[in-house]
Amino acid sequence: MVPWLAQLLSEKEAFSFLRVGEYITVRAACALVVAFLISIAFGDRTISWLRRLKVGQQVRDSKGDNAISLLDMHANKVGVPTMGGVLMIASVLGAVILLGDWTQPVLGLAIAMALGFAAIGFVDDYRKMVHKNSDGLSARKKLLAQSSLAAIFAIMYISIYKGLVSYQHAGMTGGDVIVFPFVKDWAFSLGLWYIPFAIVVLAGTSNAVNLTDGLDGLATGVTISATLCFGLVAYLAGRVDASSYLIIPHVRGAGELAVLMAAVIGACFGFLWFNSPPARVFMGDTGSMMLGGVLGAVALLLKQEFLLLIVGGVFVMEALSVIIQVSFFRWKKRRVFLMTPIHHHFERAGIPESQIIVRFWIVSALLALAGLSTLKLR
Repeated sequence: MVPWLAQLLSEKEAFSFLRVGEYITVRAACALVVAFLISIAFGDRTISWLRRLKVGQQVRDSKGDNAISLLDMHANKVGVPTMGGVLMIASVLGAVILLGDWTQPVLGLAIAMALGFAAIGFVDDYRKMVHKNSDGLSARKKLLAQSSLAAIFAIMYISIYKGLVSYQHAGMTGGDVIVFPFVKDWAFSLGLWYIPFAIVVLAGTSNAVNLTDGLDGLATGVTISATLCFGLVAYLAGRVDASSYLIIPHVRGAGELAVLMAAVIGACFGFLWFNSPPARVFMGDTGSMMLGGVLGAVALLLKQEFLLLIVGGVFVMEALSVIIQVSFFRWKKRRVFLMTPIHHHFERAGIPESQIIVRFWIVSALLALAGLSTLKLR
């Protein structure tokens, strides 16, 4: 809306100053502020609404090899309103509708994935609240829904919108191109194999963020670092000169993804206002899957899927801890960690929750800086 109005009114000399609204950097900064203010303005109302719906947090009673269960450690969290992800979605949408340029297909694709994965998370949360258990949607149904969304995304990107991507250094175009950090000569066209590749990236990212969402503000803070990094990459990838200099794929309209990432950061800051310890609300699967979905989609759109492994290293660590735990237990009938995801392992080890959260934030920020450094180390 703002880009259209800025372009329309700036044609008149009296309103030429409004041309500033066409700049991506200005709109991104405004999107962050707008999303934050929407969260703050509607946070208390959303929490009250969720309390009236009686959608309180359920904690699984898992003991593992220790006498102290997860329920014992998080007894104070039982009953705290969850599904607060609806506030994050509203904040992001409000900011992007106002400040995004919807003529760019990449923005629509990313928003579609955010809403699609949020819908899966919402159904999962709803089932948990209705049936009063911590299982929610079955893993098979959840993975099927995630895979279907990712497949639709991939098919659209490699067919309808394949002309959005060009990798000048390798002389390649198309949404099915993949590139690698640290090297400038490795670029491949996956063809139809891009579909399962996109499924792995999107489903993996959304589930990894979901697993990280176990302590007050943990997933939110880690997401802020990763999203800030991809916002900067999006801005650079949208510029022909910058993408050529850094030897990264140029994606037409990618600057709008920077606006989206800024809106996500603002929504995360706003949500953290209410989610900081002791949390008054949890994002639930509605929020965590939305964050994972939009982050995975942006990584795919920018052709920076492998960068996501570095920048999202905390998410990777959380997911790997679960995979290792389950696999080793099936093999040896013993556990590697005291409890998974790994943040619960550190809890069991006696480290205070607040220390775990801040240390994970620090690691995430360092990984984001490391990820940005790969843009020139090629």
